[in-house]
Amino acid sequence: MLIKGRVWVFGDNVDTDLMMPHGAFDKPRSEQAKWVFRANRPGWVDLVKKGDILVAGKNFGTGSSRPAALLFKELGIDAVVADSVNGLFYRNCIDFGLPAFNCASVSDSFRENEIAEIDPRAGTIRNVTTGISLKTGKLPELLLKIIAAGGLVELLTHEGYLEPSGS
Repeated sequence: MLIKGRVWVFGDNVDTDLMMPHGAFDKPRSEQAKWVFRANRPGWVDLVKKGDILVAGKNFGTGSSRPAALLFKELGIDAVVADSVNGLFYRNCIDFGLPAFNCASVSDSFRENEIAEIDPRAGTIRNVTTGISLKTGKLPELLLKIIAAGGLVELLTHEGYLEPSGS
């Protein structure tokens, strides 16, 4: 399970209010993703492509438990890597099937549009553009299983713990 994609870089203390602004709440899910980072990176959502990776500084995802990870996934983001990911946001990422990684100094190791390659089982992150390699924690098998299923609800449904939606 290698994750490889173009990098977008964000700074420290990026909170979920910026990721999913209040104006997105009353919109249908299909429209909510268009609001991501509207205040601090207008037009960013129009530039994101499937397979892109977010790299950020410290405390990425601080704030409330807004489901911003779901919107990132809807935009096509394949992973989040930060110097540190806020604990609640980290859990939301995994629950929505979006791999998230804590990796000290990752924000100093990437520039926008460089290519990152992440190996969740080996716990490595490599800047393909510059050749820099970093170590991060290996994701436990259970978290890999949740991500592979597309999220926690999808895994629990597949394993028969939840009824399929719409039934």
